[in-house]
Amino acid sequence: MRLAEFDYHLPESLIAQTPLEDRAASRMLVLYRDEQRWEDRMFRELPQFLGPGDCLVLNDSKVFPSRLYGHREGVHALPVGKNNPKLRENLSGSVEVLLLRPVSPDAREWQALVRPGRKMRTGERIRFDGGLEAEITSRGDFGERKLRFLTHTDVYAALEEIGHVPLPPYIKRADTPADRERYQTVFARDKGSVAAPTAGLHFTPEVLDQCRSAGTQIAYVTLHVGLGTFQPIHSEQIEQAHLHSEVYRITPENAARMNSARRLVAVGTTSVRTMESAASTGALSGETDIFIYPGYPFHRTGGLLTNFHLPRTSLLLLVCAFAGTDFVLAAYRHAVEKMYRFYSYGDCMLIV
Repeated sequence: MRLAEFDYHLPESLIAQTPLEDRAASRMLVLYRDEQRWEDRMFRELPQFLGPGDCLVLNDSKVFPSRLYGHREGVHALPVGKNNPKLRENLSGSVEVLLLRPVSPDAREWQALVRPGRKMRTGERIRFDGGLEAEITSRGDFGERKLRFLTHTDVYAALEEIGHVPLPPYIKRADTPADRERYQTVFARDKGSVAAPTAGLHFTPEVLDQCRSAGTQIAYVTLHVGLGTFQPIHSEQIEQAHLHSEVYRITPENAARMNSARRLVAVGTTSVRTMESAASTGALSGETDIFIYPGYPFHRTGGLLTNFHLPRTSLLLLVCAFAGTDFVLAAYRHAVEKMYRFYSYGDCMLIV
């Protein structure tokens, strides 16, 4: 298979730049796989599609403010407002760091993406606000670096003070204080993601209660979103592509709840990858680089709630694997025609 087969046209005006005021007010395109048809519905109607014997599977990973703006040591840093990162990017010597995952128990060493990556060599230091300083310790592919924080400050506490919400690049604005709450699910618990599991952003406590009232169980899994989820595929031939590994975990209690269900309805592609990884390996925790594309034999997933995804990405390939490439791409064309809102802060799709 060629990556070009998973492309579609999307007007830029349909890319949601801000969230709706009401989380549950999104539209929901419902795809019926067996009947090869779809309906335009609203997310609030989700409980109508669930019932006794179903289990809704949610990823409870929590996004942390993982984007930092600093400057190379020895390069003069002009004063820049905290909430004006675009201006900082234009300054000579400015550096943008996206922390991906800690690689040491004390969270001093991290895997990260650094821009401009080509200029940052091993041994160079970066200074951030609040006295935070880091050193590049090794280089990887596609802008990846390992860095070590040199100060004795609690890194996570410092990130809460000076870090920025890691909004995706197709959101063409700086993050705001409101994004700290809105780019986070209401059930987020376990800090570790650098991108939100966006299908979960639509839920409110009231909708979750309605799902329970319909007789549906709710189970939680954890997959910390990193490069394996959002990095572009670098191989045009899909079978030759590989994803970065990400950490996942399912507690025995949640595993038992899922095992007792008649149908598992995954909320988001990260929940699918967690469920399918555990089913394939038999391990309830570990690291997974599972790559799901058309032809994959699903073991656990019986339904999927998901947002609309970028073309030519592993996320879109997973959805096509679950519902069929031609059917999914036709539904995407319908969503464009009907002016659905796309991507992280956009509308959603339910596949049953």
